[in-house]
Amino acid sequence: QVQLVESGGGLVEAGGSLRLSCGASGSIFSVNNMGWYRQAPGKQRELVAAVTRGGSTNYADSVKGRFTISRDNAKNTVYLQMNSLKPEDTAVYYCHADTHWGAHYWGQGTQVTVSS
Repeated sequence: QVQLVESGGGLVEAGGSLRLSCGASGSIFSVNNMGWYRQAPGKQRELVAAVTRGGSTNYADSVKGRFTISRDNAKNTVYLQMNSLKPEDTAVYYCHADTHWGAHYWGQGTQVTVSS
């Protein structure tokens, strides 16, 4: 079992920055990929960014050049640095982790609100 705890969400003005953190605990030896998803009201949950254990990254087109995902394997933590935030980035952001054998884990979510 893996537990994910998120922090760093909040209210920020358009053009500002936030840094989200997600710490994994429990059976962390099984964690492979980690990432961030978001869900806005009336919309489907979407992948924002993901990073493999080896450091390879993927980003949604809407956040490329503005967001950076990174992970510290020694700390079992994944980060999402969000710069140049836009009102359309407003959503609940969820930390996600999977294992090499196919299990999936989710954090509780953290609200990010970007005012115009």
